[in-house]
Amino acid sequence: MMISSLARRFAAPTALLASTCLLSSCFLSPGQFQSELDLQKSGAFSYSYDGEIYLLALSKLADLADEADSSRGEFIAQLCYDDDFTERPCSEEELAEQKRQWEEDRSAARAEKKKESEAVSAMLGGVDPADPEAAEDLAERLERQKGWDKVDYVGDGLFNVSFHIESELTHDFVFPTFEGFPMGNVFVSANLRKGNIVRIDAPGFASQGGGNPMAGLLTGMAGMFDAMGDDAELDTPNLPQMEGTLRITTNAQILANNTDAGPQPDGQNQSLEWEINRRTKSAPMALIQLAK
Repeated sequence: MMISSLARRFAAPTALLASTCLLSSCFLSPGQFQSELDLQKSGAFSYSYDGEIYLLALSKLADLADEADSSRGEFIAQLCYDDDFTERPCSEEELAEQKRQWEEDRSAARAEKKKESEAVSAMLGGVDPADPEAAEDLAERLERQKGWDKVDYVGDGLFNVSFHIESELTHDFVFPTFEGFPMGNVFVSANLRKGNIVRIDAPGFASQGGGNPMAGLLTGMAGMFDAMGDDAELDTPNLPQMEGTLRITTNAQILANNTDAGPQPDGQNQSLEWEINRRTKSAPMALIQLAK
């Protein structure tokens, strides 16, 4: 009885905390995917990503605080105890104070949710995430950007995408980028250093450790809701299940990498491959020397 009561007691504030963390920082996550980067020593490169991308601002997770607030319903008086911690009837003054505090907390929560909604709208380039047409609008915006060959909205914050781009690595490259979005989390980046050395990182493809704080939060959230079970009295969100492969091919010199097997022959190239899932601790990394 005590465990159930505690679960119900802390479900709302925990959900609000999770929502605040997600909406105030990064809110993109990969799902099932295949990702490939081909980098030639000349600097020519191509990158592709085929699979799922979760935009958490449009998922059930972003509505947890609202669900928690609505689950409270009408005011319900809390138990009162005497000095010996024995239950006793509450006085009129105590009941009045409980209700005053309840109304104050609910008002503050609603004000915070309004502030969060405005912040999310700004992050989405002015799109209101509560608008039923928001996801389709975002899909259309993405398809206008070069490289996004397919953007299909499935529902609950999930997009099936196909991205492919070819260019010369005379500058840094980052995926994904959304026009008008001040995005905080990156799936893959290629940074060009002096001496024509390229460092490739994939912080978005690590679910544990320091590689991807978003995925780490989601892993913890999933465990929390599993532990609460039915006592949480909240709908468990459809959390992203990251699983896929990152593959890099190159005919340039590989200076460093953190794969298990190291470089493998691949025709006239070498390849590096990482299998990514929710147990992946270290974000993929490679250091490649291009032609000087």
